[in-house]
Amino acid sequence: MDWITKQNILIVGLGLMGGSYAKGLKRIGYNLMAIDKNSESIQYALENDIIDEGDDFPNPELIKKADVVIFALYPHVFIEWIKENQKYFQSGIKITDVTGVKSNIVYEIQNILREDVEFIPAHPMAGREVYGVQNSDDRIFHNANYIVTPTSKNTVEAIEWCKDLGRLLGFRKISILTPEEHDQMIGFVSQLTHCIAVALMDCSDNSHIVDYTGDSFRDLTRIANINEKMWSELFLMNKKPLLEQMDTFIKEMQTLRDLLNNEDRDGLCEKMKLSTQRRSLFNKK
Repeated sequence: MDWITKQNILIVGLGLMGGSYAKGLKRIGYNLMAIDKNSESIQYALENDIIDEGDDFPNPELIKKADVVIFALYPHVFIEWIKENQKYFQSGIKITDVTGVKSNIVYEIQNILREDVEFIPAHPMAGREVYGVQNSDDRIFHNANYIVTPTSKNTVEAIEWCKDLGRLLGFRKISILTPEEHDQMIGFVSQLTHCIAVALMDCSDNSHIVDYTGDSFRDLTRIANINEKMWSELFLMNKKPLLEQMDTFIKEMQTLRDLLNNEDRDGLCEKMKLSTQRRSLFNKK
């Protein structure tokens, strides 16, 4: 991990994820800087020793000092930020991100990025159903999964550097996927699950349902507490893979409905045994 000698890390976007990265890296001993348009977030982070320096606009002096830049922005904001501010980067630095979709942003950013700066994309598979730096906690990374999504433009050194970042933050499993493989996978394990949770909460307007539910409903709908601006953008940017996963799910629901309608108990049992078998793989982790 030779990049540990780098001292100045800049976080661009100081929300839940950016703040959690900052806490984890500052605990190790780095000098943490942050840029966020919300001045209250910067002030909170300074007062609570989450960062050492910060500003509520793309301050060229902070950007020029950065040895590493980590982006925790909405995808469209990330692209525009690079276009407008990459001129301030030191030559030779590496940048990475936490963005939840890849194909629609990775290639564009790599194409517009200066040749002396390398972007190695990544996706920390961690989070909470709360927002803002005030709720940041680097413990969300511990035992979580971390995905690096390199392209042909990335060097072996940069890929290892990004994997080292995941190790430093305490991720349990570090995987390598192409941007396309990532988006197919994320459409299933993350975006589809959020769609299901939203649909469950939206299909009943019974305001007293909270008085009747058990743990299963609460667990299943936990992620329905959702940031609509961020997730709608992620859904639309990953439209094709997500639609494919939704169609597969609808087909499976129709199969279960038909088994129930036909009172096919054996068929229902087989479906339940299959789900139990597949879910048991998680228990082994």
